[in-house]
Amino acid sequence: MTPRVSVVIRCFNEEQHIGRLLDGISHQTVAEPEIIAVDSGSTDGTRELLRRYPVRVLTVRPEEFSFGRSLNVGCRAAGGDVIAIASAHTYPVYDDWLEALTAPFADPQVALVYGRQRGDAGTKYSERQVFSTWYPPQSNPAQTHPFCNNANAAIRRAVWERQPYDEDLTGLEDLDWARRVIAAGYRLTYAAEAEVVHVHRETWRQVFLRYRREAIALKRIFPHEHFGLWDAVRLWTTNVASDVRHAAADRVARAHAGSIPLFRLMQFWGTYRGFAHRGPIPAALKQTFYYPLTHPRQPPPAAPTPRNGRPIDYDRIAKDDTPGAAGG
Repeated sequence: MTPRVSVVIRCFNEEQHIGRLLDGISHQTVAEPEIIAVDSGSTDGTRELLRRYPVRVLTVRPEEFSFGRSLNVGCRAAGGDVIAIASAHTYPVYDDWLEALTAPFADPQVALVYGRQRGDAGTKYSERQVFSTWYPPQSNPAQTHPFCNNANAAIRRAVWERQPYDEDLTGLEDLDWARRVIAAGYRLTYAAEAEVVHVHRETWRQVFLRYRREAIALKRIFPHEHFGLWDAVRLWTTNVASDVRHAAADRVARAHAGSIPLFRLMQFWGTYRGFAHRGPIPAALKQTFYYPLTHPRQPPPAAPTPRNGRPIDYDRIAKDDTPGAAGG
C-alpha cells in the first residue's frame, strides 16, 4: 500500500524562492501530496504567493519560533503517513524526488530518509565542497550515524508522534531527532536519488551565525564534545588548503581566492564561538539567529546530473505561468 505523503515547509520571507519549490512539488510523480507551509511572520509577499497554490498555511509567531517548534506544528497538522520536510529555498531537480524520498519507508524499521543536496551557480565554492562531502552520489540504505538534514528529508509520522522534535534547540533538531530514533531501534536511509538544489545567499555574518547557532545546539546534544581555538585554526587551515586544491583542479582558483578563506573562517570561528557560549540564549540573539535578511533573487540553476527521473523544466513552468498545475 502506497503511504499518503504530506510535505511540510518552514518559511519566513521566502517570496523569491518558495514558488519554485511549490512548482517542483506540483510536477512530482507522487500524486497530490498534502502541502503545509508553516510561516513565522513573513513581511514580504510570501503569504500572498502561497495563496496561488494548494497549500495549507499555518502560523508560528516570531517570538515563539524555533526550528523544532515550527516542525512540530506542521507535523501535527499533517495527515500523511510519511512527512516530507523541505526548506523553502530548495527545489527538486527531478520529477521523482518525492518518490525516491519516500520509497524506503516500505521497510517498517526506517524512521527517516534524507536526500542529496547541491548548490546552484551562485553557491559559494566552499559550500559546494561541503555539499559534496555531506551528500555523496551513492545512497546508503542503512546509515548507522545520526547525520541528516531537514532541508530535504522525510520522517515516519508514527515515530514522530512518540518522538517529537526538541523545541528548545537553536538548530540541529534533525540530528537530535535522528540520534533518538536510532537509539530506539529505527534506521536512517540516505537516498542520493532524492536530489534538490539548496539556495544559500548568505552574507558572511549570516554564515558565521548559522554555524554558531548549530554549534550551540551541538554542544547541548553532545555535552561532552569540545571545540577549542586550536581546532578552529587547524580545521580552517586544512579545509582552505583542500578547497584551493579542488578549485585549482577545476580551474577556478583565482575566481574564488577571496571567498574560500572567508567562508571557512566564518564556519570555524562561528563553531568555536558557539561551543564557547554559556547560559541561556538571549531573545535578541535568537531573533538574529532565526530571522536573517531576505535572500536575494537566485540565478538560473546549474545543469542537473543525468539519472532515471525526468528533470523538471522550471523555465517552461515560468513561461506557462500556471502555478499549482498538476504534472508529471
